[in-house]
Amino acid sequence: MTIPDKMELWLIRHGETEWSASGNHTSRSDIPLTERGERSAAAAGAWLAGKEFSLVLSSPRLRARETCRIAGYSTVAKVDDNLAEWDYGEYEGRTTAEIRKERPGWSIWTDGPLGGETVEQVALRAKKVIERAITAGGQVALFSHAHFLRILAATWLGLSPSAGSLFALSTGSVSILGCERETRVVQMWNRLF
Repeated sequence: MTIPDKMELWLIRHGETEWSASGNHTSRSDIPLTERGERSAAAAGAWLAGKEFSLVLSSPRLRARETCRIAGYSTVAKVDDNLAEWDYGEYEGRTTAEIRKERPGWSIWTDGPLGGETVEQVALRAKKVIERAITAGGQVALFSHAHFLRILAATWLGLSPSAGSLFALSTGSVSILGCERETRVVQMWNRLF
C-alpha cells in the first residue's frame, strides 16, 4: 500500500491505571485512570495543543477513551476495536512474576498467553489500523495500549511483531511513526510530559 506524503501515526498510550502501575496484565478489564494517569493525559493534551488530525481513533477500553477525552479529542475520536490491547486470556490481571511461578522463563513475546491472542493475531489487527490510517492520510492519532502500540510500531517498520519487545512505552507517552522518503521510520518515541 502506497504511503501518502507526510503520513504520520501519532501513538498515544493511555495514562496510568492501578494495574499498569503494579504490572498486572490488562486487556479486557476496564480499569480507570489513576490521578497520575489523568494528569499525564492532560499534559499530553496540553503538549498536543489541540492539533488537528485527519483521523483520531481510540481503543474501546475505558483507560484509552478517558485519555482521549482528557487530551481533548473525544468529540472527533472514533472507537476502533482493532486498537484494543493484546488479549491476555487466562493471564488477565496477573503479573509476569505470578505467571513465571507456573511457567518459568515465560515471556509474553515468545510464549504468548494461555487462551489469549498470539502476537501474530495482534499484528493482524495492527495492520488493519495501519491500512485505515493510510486511507485517511495525513496525521492520524491512535489512543491505545502499550503492547498493542509496540506491535503496531514493529509492523509499521516491517519487523517481526515480536520485535515490539524492543520498544519500551510508558503510560501517558506520545510517539510518532512516519516516513523518510519511502522508508518507514520512528520520528519520536516514548515522549513523556
